[in-house]
Amino acid sequence: MNLFEAIVVAIVEGITEYLPVSSTGHMIIASSLMGIQKEQFTKLFEVAIQLGAILAVVVLYWRKFFDFKKWQFYLKLIVAVIPAIILGALFADKIDALLESPTTVAVTLLLGGIFLLFIDRFFQRPTIEQESSISYGKAFVIGIWQCLAMIPGVSRSASSIIGGMQQKLTRKLAAEFSFYLAVPTMCAATGHSLFVKKWEVNGVTEKGYQLLMSSSDNLYAFIVGNIVAFVVAMLAIRFFIGFLQKHGFRLFGWYRIIAGIVLLALISAGVIGK
Repeated sequence: MNLFEAIVVAIVEGITEYLPVSSTGHMIIASSLMGIQKEQFTKLFEVAIQLGAILAVVVLYWRKFFDFKKWQFYLKLIVAVIPAIILGALFADKIDALLESPTTVAVTLLLGGIFLLFIDRFFQRPTIEQESSISYGKAFVIGIWQCLAMIPGVSRSASSIIGGMQQKLTRKLAAEFSFYLAVPTMCAATGHSLFVKKWEVNGVTEKGYQLLMSSSDNLYAFIVGNIVAFVVAMLAIRFFIGFLQKHGFRLFGWYRIIAGIVLLALISAGVIGK
């Protein structure tokens, strides 16, 4: 992965991480089109680049994250992230295998898009408008919904927002709680990829941070990529909240359907591997 490729993937991550279109799926598509999807550093980068996106949420909602008097907020996030941590640990190998499948991404983009076309009709009477009204039980259920995003192409943002709406949160609050939940979820995923998971490169097994530090090019790509992802994610979050309140999910549904069909066509034509 060169610097240009890292910036492209970082832009894709920043735009798509908090939109209901699947950042992982789009990064797989982007890296496949650039021919770098099989590289171990690319796979590590696609997870570690989330640090920039995480920081964007913390900065935008700093009053929420640094109001230490309201400790219930942190406890709700801990409760909500438990399902992802457990399932991630149990099915890590299977999840890694799915991450290499553009076909899986195409199918889930398509099916998820169809679902989003009708999602606004399903949950029309929300009753919870404030984060303080979210119970620990509801936070846990939202966390279970988030686990659907372990299938590439589903979208962590979409699954957790839909989970929030199913638990009677307004669209705005469901989106914001999805953003909050992204912080511990992606911190856990990034920490695992950097300090726990072992990556095999040229017959040598290394931890993620060792692979990252193995060359100045890798380190430079990581630093620049996270800066780019941070800036782009800030803009994407601001756009999404306003758009969602006014227009709902239909546009994202149609986008996912079109993207899924195009990706299936590219796979069939041999432009992108299966």
